[in-house]
Amino acid sequence: MTTESGTTAPAAPAGQARRSATRAMAGRLSWGLADQAASSLSNFLVGAYVARSLGLASFGVFSLVWVTYGVLLSVSRGLATDPLMVRFSGVPAASWRAAAARASGTALGVGAAVGAVCLVAGLGAGGRVGIAFACLGVTLPALLLQDAWRFSFFAAGVGRKAFVNDVVWGVALVPAMIVAARVGGVGAFVLAWGLSAAVAAGYGCLQSRIRPQLTGVRGWLRDHRDLGYRYLVENVGLSGARQLRAYGLGAIVGVGAVGTVRGTELLLGPFLAVLMGLSLATVAEAARVLRRAPDRLGMFCLLIGGGQAAGALLWGAALLLLPDRAGVFVLGAVWHSASAIIVPATLGVAGSSLGVGAAVGLRAHGAARRSLRCQLITSVLYVGGGLGGAAAAGTVGSAWGVAAATVTGSALWWLQLRSVLREHRKNPICEVRTA
Repeated sequence: MTTESGTTAPAAPAGQARRSATRAMAGRLSWGLADQAASSLSNFLVGAYVARSLGLASFGVFSLVWVTYGVLLSVSRGLATDPLMVRFSGVPAASWRAAAARASGTALGVGAAVGAVCLVAGLGAGGRVGIAFACLGVTLPALLLQDAWRFSFFAAGVGRKAFVNDVVWGVALVPAMIVAARVGGVGAFVLAWGLSAAVAAGYGCLQSRIRPQLTGVRGWLRDHRDLGYRYLVENVGLSGARQLRAYGLGAIVGVGAVGTVRGTELLLGPFLAVLMGLSLATVAEAARVLRRAPDRLGMFCLLIGGGQAAGALLWGAALLLLPDRAGVFVLGAVWHSASAIIVPATLGVAGSSLGVGAAVGLRAHGAARRSLRCQLITSVLYVGGGLGGAAAAGTVGSAWGVAAATVTGSALWWLQLRSVLREHRKNPICEVRTA
């Protein structure tokens, strides 16, 4: 378009719009990083405090509870909040509120149902392990609801609320852990961890001004069964593989080996926590990129995965330089065994980080069938490498087996994403739902 003077009308408005959109995305991702930093810090401090307070064997029991919680969290995310992120990111407020009420109600319902099973099973088993799992069952509804609020806030593009919610949980953890240390025992620490999450879950209701809608659970599952059940299997495949590896490692090498692996995970905590909750910010952003500029999605995913992988390698290199005295201060007696597997554990996290970038792209496309297939293959590789390595060379062998599995799995994820991007160019249909 030209003006009367013969000059072309400036394209500044379009350029300004792009810059504005980029700044908005950077702001949302920054809140995602801040939230993950808060989550990472609280997870690290809890793990380190428990490790120092309980010793290797009891810390191994706490680690089994933690891994089990990860599996159950994956169930909740697959059924409740993963469909929310894919289909209700950046939609009108009314649509988001209705979806968030049903999704949070679904998470709460999952927590109540599975928590009851954990409680009964734990009381029946008895002993140190049984008591710990019974305490997990009591607090599981609050744990899953708190996580659901985080997903909901990022879907709405208000990541600062998720950050504040995690900070509230971290503040509540301080007195809870002090009381648990005075009481003693694994069960006391599990209760302290879960009850402090209840404080944050309740605060999430105040932040959102939404009450979880338990009566909408059946409708939510029915309306999103095309994604929910596939994401359920996919998520459980990932977390279940970790649980199988933990249980298998405990059976092959001993429960102390589980504590060793968990100790190394704590050292790599900033990146493991980001991996576990990366979809909080990036799936929503990838869905926005897909709608507005689909040709940029591949580069967006590469930057996410590659940036995290580079960060993980740098962090692992820094851990290798950590003096033994500092390591003992952080993990106590767990440090000496955990430090022996820093290198393979770092490579494993870097491989997973790279694969997460591709997984984000598949989630944004709603390509649940492809991501499910890829996740199942990766999970089989993970369990096979972890347990095969344990049988061959103990805890160190297990760590190297997992590293090889995650790097191979990352390549599979990227092959799947490349196929989806090619299909999208031929048939550009985005997975977006607003009602």
